Amino acid sequence: MRIERRKQQGFTLIELMIVVAIIGILAAIAIPQYQNYVIRSQAAEASTELGSIRPQIAEFYASTGHFPTSNESAGIQAPATSITGKYVTSVDVGSTNKKAVTITFGNAANEVLSGHTIVYSMIATGSSIELQCTDAGDVPTQYLPSDCRNNQQD
Repeated sequence: MRIERRKQQGFTLIELMIVVAIIGILAAIAIPQYQNYVIRSQAAEASTELGSIRPQIAEFYASTGHFPTSNESAGIQAPATSITGKYVTSVDVGSTNKKAVTITFGNAANEVLSGHTIVYSMIATGSSIELQCTDAGDVPTQYLPSDCRNNQQD
């Protein structure tokens, strides 16, 4: 009677250790990159909030010939803290700088953004206006929304 031996199936310990090491290396690279992506997407909410108030500012400018000096004068919710988002705690038109919109981060924002501001200047271009990022405060350039990153000279 002849006994057949079956060939062992499965992975050796070395092979499993190599796979675990490769996964560890990939995770070490991917996790920080993902964190940067999350912070950039949170900062992009500034542009979104700005887009929601742009029509009121443009209408105010078209009818008066000058920029609004407060949320209330622009026909936007007052006080500034009444305009919020998941990561934005306030949108303030004109009160700190007469020709600017100041957006403050907080709420669920990452600690890199929380408590920091981005300032957009109101610039007249003929009969319309542009809102241009002019001061990113101390928010690191790598996390700024794309419209701000293009205006920074770092």
